[in-house]
Amino acid sequence: KSSGSLIPKSWKIRMIQSVQENAERLYMPGVTYTEKKQGEIRVTEAVVHMASALIPLGNYVTEREAAELLTEDEATYAILAKKQAEEENSVDENGQLIGKDKSEETRQASVPTMDLSMERLNDFEYLVSNFYTVDSVTYINPSELNASELLGKDLRIDLSTGGSKILIYHTHSQEAFADSVPGDVNTGIVGVGECLTKILTEQYGYRVLHNTGQYDVETRDNAYSRALPAVEQILAENPSIQVIIDLHRDEVAEETKLVTDIQGRPTARFMFFNGLSRTRKTGDIDYLANENQEANLAFSFQMQLKAAEYYPGLTRRIYLKGYRYNMHLRPRTLLVELGAQNNTVEEAINACDPLAHILDMVLKGE
Repeated sequence: KSSGSLIPKSWKIRMIQSVQENAERLYMPGVTYTEKKQGEIRVTEAVVHMASALIPLGNYVTEREAAELLTEDEATYAILAKKQAEEENSVDENGQLIGKDKSEETRQASVPTMDLSMERLNDFEYLVSNFYTVDSVTYINPSELNASELLGKDLRIDLSTGGSKILIYHTHSQEAFADSVPGDVNTGIVGVGECLTKILTEQYGYRVLHNTGQYDVETRDNAYSRALPAVEQILAENPSIQVIIDLHRDEVAEETKLVTDIQGRPTARFMFFNGLSRTRKTGDIDYLANENQEANLAFSFQMQLKAAEYYPGLTRRIYLKGYRYNMHLRPRTLLVELGAQNNTVEEAINACDPLAHILDMVLKGE
């Protein structure tokens, strides 16, 4: 159909999300939006043209290719569909947030006791349903999410040598919280990164390098491309670095509250994020190859399991998306979405303690 025609209900939400993510957030994890007209959703010509300028979408919005998207990797889609209502940002067919009237008290009370036995973890359906959200742009195979292999990866680091071991930086340094002071990055995600650095240094004894470089001041577009040479230079000058953390804060619907209670303190929930360097449309993206992808997946999964064991309900499901997000530079690379725009700075700061704790356990193999 033409770009202005009505989209069949069976696939309109998934297709418009994919088009808009490629058009507006090619290298930016975050939320996307839809345009509603007279009860239907249309793809405007402007969005299609923007997307076409960035990647070769071809006949992406034709009914034939949309049908192909629906049939590809149906098993993964079926798994996700069963869990859609439990995801913080899930929307129904009309674009309305699912479960938006749930209070935090209700959410905490409904946190299930997770079965962390290897028998259950080695069940691909159970694994994806309980630990992952797979973005519609990409897909994952059972061979890539084998719990035994992910947990068998030795992620301990060598602390016997000198030099910094952990690098913390922020591709999106301008990300702020509900009560951040405008123009003061120290009250935004950069300040949270400084808090995490202090905890890892003073409480756990790691040598941490916190890079406060700004790569998104004028625009978030291409922030990952601008950050890459700077991070590569840091690693070249500090070859002892074995762990990289790109610390972000997410953006969610205002009705969504990413906060829980940890030891009596309001604490921002966080999410680990992995780029898979592949899309449903193009397959593997050769120019964004990531030889450390398996290790990256193991790192986030081991972190997720420690969080489930020690801090149930603190983490959201690991988000898997296309593209690479500079996660190829080290085997132990984390991209963390800590809280969201409607969290307070205090809630974000409070999340640093449990984040540092589970990181320490994974890096020491405990």
